[in-house]
Amino acid sequence: MIITPAQPSELPKLIAFREEAASWLKELGTDQWSRPYPGDLLLASIETGTVFMVRDGDQTAATITLTPEAEDGLWTEAEMSEPSIFANKLTVARTHAGQNLGGRLLNWAGDRAYRASAKWLRLDAWTTNEELQCYYLRQGFEHVRTVHEGDAVNGGPRVSGWLAQRLTRSTDHGFVDETPAPEPVPLAR
Repeated sequence: MIITPAQPSELPKLIAFREEAASWLKELGTDQWSRPYPGDLLLASIETGTVFMVRDGDQTAATITLTPEAEDGLWTEAEMSEPSIFANKLTVARTHAGQNLGGRLLNWAGDRAYRASAKWLRLDAWTTNEELQCYYLRQGFEHVRTVHEGDAVNGGPRVSGWLAQRLTRSTDHGFVDETPAPEPVPLAR
């Protein structure tokens, strides 16, 4: 399997991919990703080079978004002063479930963050999805805290405020990495 940057022409594929994941999550009894993600925001992420695709032949097996920026209101000023990369929208196709592809992709993300001189690979997960939280703990992440205060953008409770992190490190993830070298993470924000 290879990992490459997503291309703008793949926007419909990524939207369908997320819809598939939302349907599966609904079957599991969670409302995670029940609101459609705005296509214009996803396209903007693709265009900045932060969305990556795992390809298995002509199939999209998984995707992840990595950014040096965190969502507002989640991490403290002291935490934001530590060089970090933030993982978002990790999704594995149902056709590739059960192969530890998500774990390998998190290892790749941690390796990429390490090569960018980041100390931490951080994420925020769905606040009510305990199964997902346990998954990240099994992947070596440590729970930092859960942020419950309101989401200023949507006027309701924060739905993705379970914060976790793990130290970055060089690792053998097993992918053929066809992504450009990562830019160094700024030392202070």
